[in-house]
Parts: sequence; structure tokens; C-alpha cells
Amino acid sequence: MNNNAAKLAGLLTKCGVDALLITSYANRFYATGFPSSAGTAVILPDKQVFMTDSRYIEAAERIEGFDILMTDAENRRDDIVNRLIGEHGIKRLGVEDESLSAAEFDRLEKALKCELAGIGGALLELRSSKEQWEIEAMRKAQGIAELALEETLKIIKPGVTENNITAELIYRMLLGGAEKVSFEPIVVSGANSSMPHGQPSDKRIEPGDFVTMDFGCVYGGYCSDMTRTVAVGHATDEMRKVYQTVLEAQLAGIAAAKAGIVGSEIDSAGRRVIEQAGYGEYFGHSFGHSLGIEIHELPNAAPSEKRIMPAGAVVSAEPGIYLPGKFGVRIEDVIVLKENGCENLTGAKKDLIIL
Repeated sequence: MNNNAAKLAGLLTKCGVDALLITSYANRFYATGFPSSAGTAVILPDKQVFMTDSRYIEAAERIEGFDILMTDAENRRDDIVNRLIGEHGIKRLGVEDESLSAAEFDRLEKALKCELAGIGGALLELRSSKEQWEIEAMRKAQGIAELALEETLKIIKPGVTENNITAELIYRMLLGGAEKVSFEPIVVSGANSSMPHGQPSDKRIEPGDFVTMDFGCVYGGYCSDMTRTVAVGHATDEMRKVYQTVLEAQLAGIAAAKAGIVGSEIDSAGRRVIEQAGYGEYFGHSFGHSLGIEIHELPNAAPSEKRIMPAGAVVSAEPGIYLPGKFGVRIEDVIVLKENGCENLTGAKKDLIIL
């Protein structure tokens, strides 16, 4: 049993269930370390079972600590689960209510011969605190993304399009060893940069533009995430002021970040700097979010977050100021929360770069 599977087994008593049915990609990968697009894991008190179809069965045989079963037309997933229910006397089965559709939950209730109990929240809470090996995978992913940024900065100049920059970032991350991007990059420039989640376009970079690049990649199944904003040719006094305010807000939030406090405290430390500079109405999103196997996990460094931030949580630090029709600035690092502070996994420079 790998360590994560052991932690999942520990949820059985905590959640008052006899077994767990794991069907989502993220929790399936967390349990097995196997990155298949299809498959189901069943976590029992005394053993673990992983079932998948013929496309993945040979590769699945490498999973350690799991009994591997193949599904087909005569051995359907639900039939195998019902057999396990009977063999192990399962009365209450934990399922991922936070990721199952209502239709699939209803279907499972009709198909499986036991009571279903939603335990999705407990699974998300379990994943919120990372083991050191998970953090190291994220550190590697972050390093790949930063090298991609270094190479991409070389092509940014007037006449290059947002789409050109996006393609270069993706190419450089994949060339550097990434398994895939952790989300579709956000590359916006000039007036477009006032849209926090704007879509890259054929807009050409112009002298005096801010260019905001929000991107990340996956390594070892775990995500990185970073944002840098650079100026092209020159920057006005207003652009410099906004940039410096965002940087100071980020540094304030990072300085306040540690395990054992609620997420809203981290957010407020950074938000206060932006508000005091007179830009409070132009910072509409949260200071940060957790990430790991998925790019958005829990808990968050957000105004409404009242959950305690656990040691080992990996959280983005990404305040921004967005002036509609003019420009926007966001700076993002990724930090690991510890008892007495945090570790920054991001090494890329944050002083304003003018290309």
C-alpha cells in the first residue's frame, strides 16, 4: 500500500464507511499514482483494488499494493463493485459526491447494493496537505515553467502576438520535460491585460504595453502555476506605481502566510496594501488558491476562507490590479505553508522587467 492509499484507508473510520469508491482522475491518481484516463479504485480496510479496461491493463499491472482487475463487457465495473460489496460485507460505501454528477450519483445508488455516503470533502481535505515527494514534483514543475519563461522573454517585442507568446510558453515547457500544461496559458497585453482571465488573441504587442503571462505545467502528476507581468519598450509612472503596489501586496501576503491561520488572514494582508494605495476596487479575485494534482484545490487564501490552512498546503500568491481599458498587473508565486512561515517554490525575479 503506498502512503496515499494508506491515508485514504484511514478515512474509512473517520467518515463512517466500509470502503471508498474512487472514480475521479485526481483522487484515482492520488490513490494509485497511475495517470490513466479511465479506471476505478476501491479502498477496503485490508486491501485495495484497481480496475480498468484493456487499454490500460498492462500498464496498470505496475501499480504497487493494488489487486488489478480488467473490466469488459462480461465483467462490468458495477458488477465487480457489487461482488466486492458482497465479499467484504460493505454496508456503506463512500463516494466522491463533490465530483460526481447528480445523474451518476443516482445511477450508482440504483446499481450498487449498499448505501452510498458522500465523502468528497474529506478527500479534498486529505489532499490539501502535501507530502515532501509531492512538493518536490511541484518544485520540478515550477523549475520547468521558469526556464520556459526565460526563453519566451527573448521573443517578446513589438509585432509579436499574444498567441505567439502562448505557443512559445507551451513549446518550451513541453521541451523542458513537462507532461502537459496545467491549464491553458493566459497571455494578455496592453488594454487586454486588464482582464484577469482574458484569452490570448492575435493582438500584436505594441511599445508601452504590459504583457501578463499566467501559465504552468505538470510534472510527476503535479501542477505548477506562476504569473509574470513585463513591460515592452517603456513604462509610464502609473504603470510603475501599479506594478510596485502589486509586488508589495504579494510580499505582504507571503510574509503573513503560515500554517494554522485561516485563509482570509493571508488574503487580507495582501489586500490591505492594495486598498491603502487606493486600488482596492480594482482587485476583485482572491489572493490565492491551493494547487496540487489539480490546478485549483482547497483551501484558498480568500476573503471568505475560514478553514485553517494546514502545514504542507501549496498555495498561490497572486494579487493583481486591473484598470479597465488601460492595463493590468498580476504577479504570482507558489508557496508551501509551514508552522512558522512558508517556503517559496518560485525563483523567478519579480522586479519590473522592461524588454
